[in-house]
Amino acid sequence: MGKLDGKVAIATGATSGMGRATAKLFAAEGAKVVVTGRNKERAKEVVDDIKAAGGEAIYVIADMANLDDVKSIFDATMDEYGTVDILFNNAGMLSMSPLMDLTIEEWTKVFNVNVTSALVLTQLVAPVMKEKGKGTIVNTCSVASFGAHHGFAAYVDSKHAMMGLTRSIAWELGPEIRCNGIAPGLIHTAMVDSIGGPSAVQQMIDQCPVQRCGQPDDIATVALFLASDDSAFIDGQIIKVDGGFEI
Repeated sequence: MGKLDGKVAIATGATSGMGRATAKLFAAEGAKVVVTGRNKERAKEVVDDIKAAGGEAIYVIADMANLDDVKSIFDATMDEYGTVDILFNNAGMLSMSPLMDLTIEEWTKVFNVNVTSALVLTQLVAPVMKEKGKGTIVNTCSVASFGAHHGFAAYVDSKHAMMGLTRSIAWELGPEIRCNGIAPGLIHTAMVDSIGGPSAVQQMIDQCPVQRCGQPDDIATVALFLASDDSAFIDGQIIKVDGGFEI
């Protein structure tokens, strides 16, 4: 018996990194998974991997900056499976523009991808979950949700907003729906690789008590815990998965 047997899960940003690892783990634990991303080749690869391992999945190509695309994820899920039990709002983008150089266009895109898409999907899935009497939402926040970092204004602000959204969902959509957030620290993904190369990554490792970079599976296991009944009495919480970086 898997922890998610019979469940239908949407996983956004699931074609690489943390989302990919989580989609595969959800499927391994019995969920039918809707994989979303912008790259068709990578999305198909994830679905093929899930099916090869005996799981069930479909993919939906969607740009989370486009809110019409976001709605298409819900529509495809309902067309294929007729319901949804789990929403993993994981899609995200990085912005490294200093505050005074930040354009409204970049700000809007970052917030659409990192926050607004999660709000839209939550509003769409909530009535389905409410009618069933049960559902779980897991949001990817960040250790950046807890402080400021020079040169990352839009990203930091969007992750603060995602933390607030997580708590608002928990307050307003309970008791049927639980919502929690994961705050990753240094996780080895393409996004982390883009922030300054090996020397920058090593500096962060040096500040981490466990003295290593996290892996996507480190996030996937926590996402599974929060999506499953193992966390039935946990709601509105942001769990740091950062190797102790923010102690």
